[in-house]
Amino acid sequence: MKNFVFISPNFPTNYWKFCHHLKANGLNVLGIGDQPYDELMPELKASLNEYYKVSSLENYDEVYRAVAFFIHKYGRIDWLESNNEYWLERDAALRTDFHITSGFQTSDIPRIKFKSGMKKYYQKAGIATARYYLVKSLAGCKKFIKEVGYPVVAKPDNGVGASDTWKIKCDADLELFMQKKVEGVQYIMEEFIHAEVNSYDAVIDSNGEPIFETGNVTPFSIMDIVNDNDNSIYYIVKDLPEDTRAAGRATVKSFGVKSRFVHFEFFRLTQDQEGMGKAGDVVALEVNMRPCGGFSPDMMNFANSTDVYKIWADMIAFDKSTVPAGEHFYCAYAGLRDGKNFVMSHNDIMTKYAANMKMVERIPEALSGAMANQMYVANFSTKEEMNAFYAAVTAVKD
Repeated sequence: MKNFVFISPNFPTNYWKFCHHLKANGLNVLGIGDQPYDELMPELKASLNEYYKVSSLENYDEVYRAVAFFIHKYGRIDWLESNNEYWLERDAALRTDFHITSGFQTSDIPRIKFKSGMKKYYQKAGIATARYYLVKSLAGCKKFIKEVGYPVVAKPDNGVGASDTWKIKCDADLELFMQKKVEGVQYIMEEFIHAEVNSYDAVIDSNGEPIFETGNVTPFSIMDIVNDNDNSIYYIVKDLPEDTRAAGRATVKSFGVKSRFVHFEFFRLTQDQEGMGKAGDVVALEVNMRPCGGFSPDMMNFANSTDVYKIWADMIAFDKSTVPAGEHFYCAYAGLRDGKNFVMSHNDIMTKYAANMKMVERIPEALSGAMANQMYVANFSTKEEMNAFYAAVTAVKD
């Protein structure tokens, strides 16, 4: 029996489903987390063979000892994974220290976590990338901005999501950024790309071949949603565009991805941009070597009438999918921000879209910056129906 160590299986809460299918596929599923065992969801408890509680997942020595305990009790660890951006470096360090070869090692981190390190691998795949400057000084920033023009975007070179991301439109914004940026953090400054974000989401087998592919579209910048405290909108596509598929597959090959669930982000240009391409072209944003966050895996299931949790667990256990293909839809996420005077009440939305609705939940505070506060996930057969839904639920009273 293969031993699988799952780091932080309790967060996000939907990750118990990965564990469930691993166990159903015959793996020995061993969890390490900081939540007391008695507080774990019943579904997660039933999906784990054993759970080791640490006082903090930030404490490497504690987590190291937990893995060592499992090795002593169960033998060699075949897989170690969190499927979580926050723990990617920790996962790699544990694999390296315990000689677990089924995933990224510490030596892989610069190209998969640092935005500056990703660029040459995108370029190797023939995909254009934004010009950039690793922030060292105000003078260096001004020299770069003179070359590319305002606005520019600055963010941590090794960052998660849209946190601490700055859209700098003028000299005053630049001065403020230089005053407020976190000491000791390396920031990357990039030329602004006029685009919407399109993703390539896939489960990749041990040969670097996709066994499931889909994607999402984010019409509005996550950076702007966070910074402006606005509503959050994105959707899983009904059918993956061929240019996104081609860019995703080329990126998989360039980065040497094997046996992983990935979420690659691309810009689709909304206007011609010198040095980048023509309107409609796909250009690079960043790679994420884990599933798309939040409720996206569930939305992929709704959009594709499938089970990506099982597809991933099948990849781990059998290196192929045993899940049949199903009917496709657009799956829309509408995250509404508290404090806005919406035309439609919650009851109005639930009544009008009862036949379409797939999930309705409050968003945890930790995720509400990018995802807003109250979410509705609904399926639609056409883009026109989906756009009408977005227009209706986000409309505010004059």
